[in-house]
Amino acid sequence: MGFSFAVNKTLDNGLGRSGTISTPHGEIKTPAFIPVGTKATVKSALPHSIENTGAQAVLANAYHLYLQPGADVLDDAGGLSSFMNWKKPTFTDSGGFQVMSLGVGFKKVIDMGGEDVAADDVIAEVRERLAHVDDDGVTFKSHLDGSKHRFTPEISMQVQHKLGADIIFAFDELTTLHHSRSYQENSLERTRLWAERCLREHKKLS
Repeated sequence: MGFSFAVNKTLDNGLGRSGTISTPHGEIKTPAFIPVGTKATVKSALPHSIENTGAQAVLANAYHLYLQPGADVLDDAGGLSSFMNWKKPTFTDSGGFQVMSLGVGFKKVIDMGGEDVAADDVIAEVRERLAHVDDDGVTFKSHLDGSKHRFTPEISMQVQHKLGADIIFAFDELTTLHHSRSYQENSLERTRLWAERCLREHKKLS
């Protein structure tokens, strides 16, 4: 089975629809609730228990799996579905949020109360820089051991291809409420350009 999407029904006002996403690991009827298995496991639930809830797919996190156990480990295991013993479709997000919000691991929540967030700084309560964003990508520190890493749209695609999920997400930039309007606009354009780079890299790897 390959990839396809079909619209099954639409509301008369055009504001809603149901459909079917077909993937190599099965179909997803939309709209769908997708459980999150951040590190290739849904906490406190075995794969058959997740399936018994009616879940059609599971979403894992590229950032966490990249750092531990590593994309190569999942690739060698046959991909995300095989690694987690889940026979249905899988998703991975790009890692963009975690790269910037977890950078050095001083809490999971970005401080939205600070009044001065300069340029691309993402600040936690300890007032240390978590990540540095530029037009090419993001440099960040692991929340596990403080080691320095670099994610670009291309690297995000390479990692997600190794993880082997059915559906992968484009790399984007996380901003805060306290970034200026001009920075938000620049970030939006940067994310658009990153999406184009993700698509090019995805096609190259496919």
